[in-house]
Amino acid sequence: MFSLKGEFIVKQPLDVLIVAIPLALYFVLMWFVTFFIGKAMGANYQQTISLAFTAGSNDFELAIAVAIGIFGISSGEAFATVIGPLVEVPVMILLVNAAIKMKGLFRKEDQAQDETDQLAS
Repeated sequence: MFSLKGEFIVKQPLDVLIVAIPLALYFVLMWFVTFFIGKAMGANYQQTISLAFTAGSNDFELAIAVAIGIFGISSGEAFATVIGPLVEVPVMILLVNAAIKMKGLFRKEDQAQDETDQLAS
């Protein structure tokens, strides 16, 4: 699917941006909102990060399959679903860096427990 839509991605960069910018904003917003909700509810660092990454990512593989099945492989809907994973992966990598830097927001006890858990495994 990516190889079939690669030509359109290069030929229509404005269309890519129209799809990519809202998706990137969605990933970041969902991640941070979920992160702070988890922290406010008293979850430890590992639980909060797991929750944030689960909420911030999507099932684009399923979306691609549904778009192709319903609208066809040459549709605009299929094109839009291809952009999702191309945006999601770099944004999630940036959010991993944010998660590492935000570890300091948690109590010292949580950090000590995390280190103990890592040594045990």
